[in-house]
Amino acid sequence: MNIALYTLTSSLHDRNAVDALSLEFLSSIETILGYRFDFNGDDFSAYGQRDLDVIFIRTGGSEGLFKQVFPTLSGNILLLTSGKSNSLAASLEILSFLNQNGRRGEVLHGSAEYIAGRIETLARVSRARKELRGQKLGIIGKPSDWLIASQPDKQAVKEKLGIELIEIDIRELIGLAKDTSQNPLPDYATGIVTGLRKDAPETVRKHVEGAVAIYSALMSMVDSYGLSGLTIRCFDLLDALGNTGCLALALLNSEGIPSSCEGDVPALLSMVIGNALTGRSGFQANPSQIDPDAGRMLLAHCTVPFNMVEKYSYNTHFESGIGVAIHGEMTEGDVTLFKTSSDLVRMFCEEATLVENQYGRDLCRTQVLLQMKNPGILTEYFLRNPIGNHHIVFSGKHKEVFEEFMKWI
Repeated sequence: MNIALYTLTSSLHDRNAVDALSLEFLSSIETILGYRFDFNGDDFSAYGQRDLDVIFIRTGGSEGLFKQVFPTLSGNILLLTSGKSNSLAASLEILSFLNQNGRRGEVLHGSAEYIAGRIETLARVSRARKELRGQKLGIIGKPSDWLIASQPDKQAVKEKLGIELIEIDIRELIGLAKDTSQNPLPDYATGIVTGLRKDAPETVRKHVEGAVAIYSALMSMVDSYGLSGLTIRCFDLLDALGNTGCLALALLNSEGIPSSCEGDVPALLSMVIGNALTGRSGFQANPSQIDPDAGRMLLAHCTVPFNMVEKYSYNTHFESGIGVAIHGEMTEGDVTLFKTSSDLVRMFCEEATLVENQYGRDLCRTQVLLQMKNPGILTEYFLRNPIGNHHIVFSGKHKEVFEEFMKWI
């Protein structure tokens, strides 16, 4: 992380004494973070160019100095204070000034551990917001007809995330997939496809070449449109190509290109946000069975990313019985379940424990059983007020950073 630190110090205080106190305070935070601040002093000319900007209010009486530089400051403003030399009082006055002017901010104050934790979280959020701005996401074909509550809101996505949603006719994908002159596969995909051609059941092997062609076609579209992620109306491929997009989406997600199926834009946005915040792939899945009494939920889908599983095998797509779907077994342990609405107004985020991988015949191929940390959420949210169908599973505990990101947008 690259954290820029700016300082404001009133001339009423002894600078040498303030410097000594500041050094000790900052060193304790840097030790916990594991890296040093990029110290800029009172030169604000580079403000906004790092992962995160922090203004260190070193003394009382610095409120007027802040008011002078305020017009040049963009975004949410973070005020670090040790509490020494009336610095907390000054920070509270500045934060009140920000609120009066319709700007958001936060005072970073407390133990070195608390401050370092907040800086780390806020830096991840800030870096993710900058990473997402300017991205293009492809909507290849319209959302599936059954996604009646998951229609895209292009304007909200552009305003809040700086992301452009590009609609692409699915006939372009179909035409490219029918073209036999496909680009060579990258090394990662080559290894998986080689094993697939050798180890998959015969019912799956006959669909391998077509599934690979869909992947190659999507990679061509990623390049030609400059896409950072995509979603496809994948069920249209069943009749047009006699195949499915399951393998293609599993590969794309494994390669850091968030990709959702069924034209589900809110699911795609959730995957894109999660990837930017955590650096990890997400598994788009259907809530398939819920046990409110036990606080458990089973989720399933056919497109789990290869980099999220300990081992995997191949099967056909569940609903159609064709194509190449992935039965993966994810690592048991902490996971985070996340979903945002299409207008980015609502969010669901809860941590859970993945307690079992299942493989029943009556569901999509990858099936994971979650024990919720907050069992009551199954009734309160899923059974009474959900955000659509698909939800995204991320390995690890990330609730704090997801919630912080959604607050800041």
